Amino acid sequence: MEKLSNKEKMKIPRQKMPEQEPLIRNMNFSEVNLGFTPELAQQEALRCLECKTQNCIEGCPVRVQIRDFISLVAVGDFLGAARKIKEDNLLPAICGRVCPQEEQCEVVCVTGKKGDPVAIGRLERFVADYERVNVGFVKPELKPRNGRKVAIIGSGPAGLSCAGDLIQMGYEVTVFEALHELGGVLIYGIPEFRLPKEIVKYEIDNLAKLGVEFITNAVIGRTDTIDELFEDGYDAVFAATGAGLPYFMNIPGENLIGVYSANEFLTRINLMKAYRFPDYDSPMIDVKGKNVAVIGGGNTAMDAVRTAKRLGAINAYIIYRRSEKEMPARIEEIHHAKEEGIEFRLLENPIEFIGDEFGWLKQAKIQKMELGEPDSSGRRRPVPIKGSEYLLDIDLVVIAVGNGSNPLISQTTPDLQVNKWGNIIADEKGATSKEGVFAGGDIVTGGATVILAMGAGRSAANAIDEYIKKKFEIPTEAAN
Repeated sequence: MEKLSNKEKMKIPRQKMPEQEPLIRNMNFSEVNLGFTPELAQQEALRCLECKTQNCIEGCPVRVQIRDFISLVAVGDFLGAARKIKEDNLLPAICGRVCPQEEQCEVVCVTGKKGDPVAIGRLERFVADYERVNVGFVKPELKPRNGRKVAIIGSGPAGLSCAGDLIQMGYEVTVFEALHELGGVLIYGIPEFRLPKEIVKYEIDNLAKLGVEFITNAVIGRTDTIDELFEDGYDAVFAATGAGLPYFMNIPGENLIGVYSANEFLTRINLMKAYRFPDYDSPMIDVKGKNVAVIGGGNTAMDAVRTAKRLGAINAYIIYRRSEKEMPARIEEIHHAKEEGIEFRLLENPIEFIGDEFGWLKQAKIQKMELGEPDSSGRRRPVPIKGSEYLLDIDLVVIAVGNGSNPLISQTTPDLQVNKWGNIIADEKGATSKEGVFAGGDIVTGGATVILAMGAGRSAANAIDEYIKKKFEIPTEAAN
């Protein structure tokens, strides 16, 4: 293939992702984005300027060698590209679907300075899917077992990432999951139409093939404490329990029938497969023919409202107290929601939920807002407009205004320091106040992104490796 000049590369437009038509997909749970074809992937890869500075790697929390894998895609070596990604990320099919590349690797892409950035995430997804469909799991090289054991609490993105690195380093790794299915937020939080559950299961099965042991229905803090894990022979513990404690708004009427947290709503639909009723006879949240409002402007809010639309809501609203510019949700998710018929009621905020004589939600009292000066988040603070209240008919509301940490770990580990929000305090490597205990992901940062949690898992794996080698005086060559 004749090598293109940078000027020629800049003339190639960013390739459009094939996707389901909006008015078809808003009635099913099949994946919205259909993925690149090999031809589209190669054409998109040709747009990469192969920069020496590689700013994109700096923007990637798990440090994927982006330029190198894209250059392999450009010449049609898709399996080689998959191997290159997996040197740093064992979960590329997941990251390629749900990570906010537009805020990380793509935002610093040099191609994007005079046009659209290279679609790094879509290329990552393509090569991961290509490998899975055409050759299946390709086992990476593992270091010999060193006889040391690590316990990981939580099978979400931070826990899985940490497990993947440690098993390759030679450790015996056990992942303890409180629920009956593995995957954490990847399973119970993110809907099927954004992240098919078979993709998550495939990636987890591959970790099991490497030797990672998974134990479900294990509520650490109840079935065992962290101290008991050490007594059982584990040399280090990584806490990756996420932020699964829902926040509410503390306004009148939140106890009415029909008011849900986003956690409960999405867990029922995703984990318990209520979206496949009657094939799965799960407790169903009935939204068909109803007016549904989701309060919030993040990705979880978009997931909830788009799910409600697919379940038959006659009207599905996003109610958000700021403007669209301040919304933390991914631009693509907002765009898809609008295409699917979601109504955005911006600069509005509920101040009361109103029920009937039987305790069922019927209305919300909404107050209009205007933007004031920026607050600590850097976004302009929403200020209520006096006398602007009105009533909105709704039958079901989902509160998606954030989550806190589950207190089980901290309550049963008194020498583990937490901050005022209940998040475990850890340094940049994941080390906590308790020797041998590391933490990362949402349990440390509060609710954040999948890829940031994975980056924390990788950092913790390196720190655990360093800690165990030093503590047990394992020579580097023996560990290798």
